[in-house]
Amino acid sequence: MESSALPELATSLSVWSLFWQAGWIVKLVMIGLLLASIWTWAIIIDKIIAYRRMRATLDRFEENFWSGQSLEELYRALSERTTAGMGAIFVAAMAEWKKSFEKGARSPIGLQTRIDKAMDLALTREMEGLEGRLGFLATIGSSAPFIGLFGTVVGIMTSFQAIAGSKSTSLAVVAPGIAEALLATAIGLLAAIPAVVAYNKLTSDAGKLGMRMEGFADEFSAILSRQIDERIPQKA
Repeated sequence: MESSALPELATSLSVWSLFWQAGWIVKLVMIGLLLASIWTWAIIIDKIIAYRRMRATLDRFEENFWSGQSLEELYRALSERTTAGMGAIFVAAMAEWKKSFEKGARSPIGLQTRIDKAMDLALTREMEGLEGRLGFLATIGSSAPFIGLFGTVVGIMTSFQAIAGSKSTSLAVVAPGIAEALLATAIGLLAAIPAVVAYNKLTSDAGKLGMRMEGFADEFSAILSRQIDERIPQKA
């Protein structure tokens, strides 16, 4: 009789069977973790595409910037459309540059400070866009195992209640509750592991892109500083 009961037990321990047989608390845990896993992968794919586009945008801007085109021509071309990355930093600096000279800037230190602040603000906005929603990955990576563990505890409690109710410790009585517990743990790890790996990788990629933009901002600040030193004494 034991051997004939094994196929029936194996069928009842399939993933779908375990889900539908689970208690409502364990079901909520599984559904929540599955939704978190789906949203995690959506963020990962979106960020991979966004970072790839940002790298291409930075490459195109650097090619245009160092092509010998005048700053005024490049500013007019970029200010007519939505810019991102180094382009946004460049437009912010040039807008402050032109605004200050139109109002008759006399202090090179004050002008340099305003330009640097404008570039810092543009860089901050770009970094916020790059790092947006990465916090969700960190949250899922750190909390999903514990949420799965909560489902595990509830599943084990269900097993003990079944044992107490049937007064039997046979595999048919214990297995469903234990399997529910293990399934909740597995789903928690399924959500947490990709989130942790992706968070570390995407954070590193965002940092590299930020360093490229920060390096350009420092270099462009030096270029404008030299031009400020040339133009303000002439006006004086």
